[in-house]
Amino acid sequence: MTTDLNTLLTALYVKIDDEIGGTRWMGRPPLLSDSELVCLAVAQALLGYHSEARWLRYANKHLSDMFPYLPQRPGYSKRLKSALPLLKRMIRELAMDSDFWTDTVWIADSTPVPCGMSRPTVQRSNTAGWSGYGYCASHSRFFWGLRLYLVCTPTGMPIMWALANPKIGEREVLAAMLEVDADLVAARNGILLITDKGFASKPFEKDLAEQGIELLRPSLKREKKRYGEPMLKKVRQLIESVNDTLKGQLDLEQHGGRTFEGVAARVTQRVLAMAAGIWHNNLIGTPVTRSLIAYDH
Repeated sequence: MTTDLNTLLTALYVKIDDEIGGTRWMGRPPLLSDSELVCLAVAQALLGYHSEARWLRYANKHLSDMFPYLPQRPGYSKRLKSALPLLKRMIRELAMDSDFWTDTVWIADSTPVPCGMSRPTVQRSNTAGWSGYGYCASHSRFFWGLRLYLVCTPTGMPIMWALANPKIGEREVLAAMLEVDADLVAARNGILLITDKGFASKPFEKDLAEQGIELLRPSLKREKKRYGEPMLKKVRQLIESVNDTLKGQLDLEQHGGRTFEGVAARVTQRVLAMAAGIWHNNLIGTPVTRSLIAYDH
């Protein structure tokens, strides 16, 4: 197998079709199947098209051999939002089909997902009630939008993720994520969870220990040096590089969503694109599994 976009989309199409077993429809089936829709969404994210209208024009001209039928922009947008459960499911399926699924070293962090850059936008945005004001420490600025919480392996393969209002505490969101996927946590012995100082809390650390999870984080100024801290700086760079992949290569902050459903679908689209790239690189034995360079042109 070769490392290029066409090969990835072909392998992904076969994987999705096998998992969903074909789609049953009442009446006339759609001209663009669910498997084709997901592959089209992944290709859009990998090629860096923020505008759905520009993306469909490009796909009509250059990808007509792979997608004989392409809907108009309103139809594509509507199908993409309705396919959100399938997009989420495929992230998990790709992770389970990789060599990284049984990894017991997890890295957790959150990153801003801005949904508006001006006061008028905030006042009329359809994400009001979900989005809120938060602070991005890495850029020393406030933002209005959501936070993406990602728990992944050191290779960047997503294990669990969530979108939350930035006013909700990081520990509270992560605890809820682990509670929702309690079966997944229980199936692993000796999970090492690596986080930053924002997750520091003795009650939180105690709750994690009861679930069989050891927390590795930097020590606070008032604390003694914690066990394993010398190696932590190198490992912490992994999650920063994962966030950089989502923002730098997959344009997470340029998602273009105007409703909560739209934001959720577009963020999921980008997480799935990263998972698909890692999955395919692992499948064909590429040394750097999170490299997406071969698929972005």
